[in-house]
Amino acid sequence: MEEAKQEFIKIYKENIKREGADKLLDYLLNQSDFFTAPASGRRHNNFEGGLVEHSLNVYKRLKNNVRLEYGDNYAEKISEESLAIMALLHDICKVNTYTVDYRNQKIDGAWQQVPYFAYSNSLPYGHGEKSVYIISGFMRLTREEAMSINWHMGGFDPRAQATSDLFDCYNLFPIALILHIADLEASYLDEKVNK
Repeated sequence: MEEAKQEFIKIYKENIKREGADKLLDYLLNQSDFFTAPASGRRHNNFEGGLVEHSLNVYKRLKNNVRLEYGDNYAEKISEESLAIMALLHDICKVNTYTVDYRNQKIDGAWQQVPYFAYSNSLPYGHGEKSVYIISGFMRLTREEAMSINWHMGGFDPRAQATSDLFDCYNLFPIALILHIADLEASYLDEKVNK
């Protein structure tokens, strides 16, 4: 867990330089559980430290996918800062939302109390849009960054069923689609589920 935390901080500090970035990092370090939180309660990286690992996996996948799509000169299309912001912070909406609770589970024929991550959302603002909201409290996002983070869940976002906004977003901001794909690859190819 400490190794992932240090890697995240290094990538963050090397790439994210805009006004407010230091305050956001301070928030993550000192007022949130970002570095100890799971990425999910029951699915990918559902263990302590899973969120920071997931964010790093998405960052690596996004960099690779952007290079595949645009070539080695991808920086002409999208900055290193934007890539770091979108990947490292896309799931900031999950901070301070998971708590350890216990449930009964039959193990070897006997009922036992086993820990699990319960979800408790004190800021019910959605998913991608909640991440944009939290980040925007510290620093300005470009429209492309905001749209990409907002729609990183793709068709899994319930809003996608109600409007054509997702389709419009991916046409206007192709990097949003590339971020979504990186998130899927990280979640399903790079990560595991603790049962």
